[in-house]
Amino acid sequence: MAVSEPGCIFCRIVTGEAPADVVHSTDQVLAFRDINPQAPVHVQVVPRRHVSNASTLGPEDGELLAELVIAAREVAGREGIAGRGYRLLFNVGEDARSTIPHLHLHVLGGRRLGWPPG
Repeated sequence: MAVSEPGCIFCRIVTGEAPADVVHSTDQVLAFRDINPQAPVHVQVVPRRHVSNASTLGPEDGELLAELVIAAREVAGREGIAGRGYRLLFNVGEDARSTIPHLHLHVLGGRRLGWPPG
């Protein structure tokens, strides 16, 4: 998998070429506020290397997936939503309305979220 994909906005955010409100950063992942929030807290957690989406992950990506979830937990704590609850969400493909072809884990919370989503 490529470290960076030309034209990918999330790759540009990771490299600092595009602005973002960063809330968490590690060697493997970056978390930043969504520009079109769907809840009071809406943060994207992305891998620093380009991964197209969750369907392209394999057994070799277990550590990366764990890093994404750990980062999401850290974000939830810092944002004050860990105690009441939050949603973690991956979208894959057009029907799921995935618009950016770079793996991203949504962290949503800060209010009671509806079910089913969508």
